[in-house]
Amino acid sequence: MGTITKEKNKYRIRWKRADGTRGSLYFNCHSAAKRALSKLQAEAEEVRVGLRPPPAPDRTFGELCDYWIEHRASRKKSAKHDESIIRRHLRPTFGHLKVEDVTLEEVDRFRKKVCPDERDFSISLKERKLRGIVSPKTLHNILTLLISMLNMAVDLNWVKSRPNVKKPKLPRVGYSYLRTEDDVKKFLVAAREEKQGVFELYYTAIYTGMRAGELLGLQWSAVDFKRRLVTVRRSYASPTKTDETRYVPLLDVLLPVLREWKLRCTSATWVFPSEVGTMQLPSARVLQETLKRVREESEIPYYFKFHDLRHTFASHWMMGGGDLFRLQKVLGHKSTEMTQRYAHLSPHAFEQDYGILGDPPALDSKVGDVLPLPKA
Repeated sequence: MGTITKEKNKYRIRWKRADGTRGSLYFNCHSAAKRALSKLQAEAEEVRVGLRPPPAPDRTFGELCDYWIEHRASRKKSAKHDESIIRRHLRPTFGHLKVEDVTLEEVDRFRKKVCPDERDFSISLKERKLRGIVSPKTLHNILTLLISMLNMAVDLNWVKSRPNVKKPKLPRVGYSYLRTEDDVKKFLVAAREEKQGVFELYYTAIYTGMRAGELLGLQWSAVDFKRRLVTVRRSYASPTKTDETRYVPLLDVLLPVLREWKLRCTSATWVFPSEVGTMQLPSARVLQETLKRVREESEIPYYFKFHDLRHTFASHWMMGGGDLFRLQKVLGHKSTEMTQRYAHLSPHAFEQDYGILGDPPALDSKVGDVLPLPKA
């Protein structure tokens, strides 16, 4: 049974929750207290008989951080990235709050503090560090993780809903690639001056479009010279980025180079092993320091990184008249959205559109003649 008692100028209600604990609230008038008591008792009874889910427990955002790291981040390749964002930004800001108290107002206060100029992309990294603020891209990453964590809190029934957080809009960023066949040649000639395996790795990256982890985790058992296919099923020691196996063709330009490399390779297991014959890791020099040295030796005037060799493959595929949908399968994109960025490079991209607006209009004068302006 619930009770209503008058205490000074307030009316206090007491009732028993579905879990057996006691609740207490104050109201200014007796009628409001009576209505609230009736509603709370009815809700408690509905929970007891299974007609209503139990109310969300009081959980802190700090507990949500712990749960995410243990049950979600641990299953992701970007686990360290998530842990870094939680440690540096989310836990210090929201950790002491109840999850239900992480409101839109709290999030807006946070984003204003860490990135006061969300639309200004001209501020240098050095200046941002001096001011103690982050870039719009970093803010985008932080809010992406925050939204995912709050969605999980809803699924766990820790809160009924999450605030409608909007991420900052980011400009479309282009991609770099070795733009001409001559640039590809300069780069590969410079790579030949390095220790063995460097040229072969860069060459294979350019002519397969495989990611760094897929190349360094590639085993000879996955290279079928007879069927001319590379089976891509791992990135380093983990599954591929999309968790799917795909097949990459051994093109004519690559086949003899890779065959010769197999005869000279020091490992019977790894296609591109380390100096001691083991699998190379993400910190391998061949992906960074060696690449920088080769880039400088090639005297190519623009910057590019290892992943841009993948862009080089895709770009030259399209410039050579390759099919966009086959390229999607070779690159392992789940949709054509990512692959579409290369479509404009096709030499046939606009051929079917040349006559889309019909023939020239019939004018009194010949097409191309200058029409005289009427006299004033």
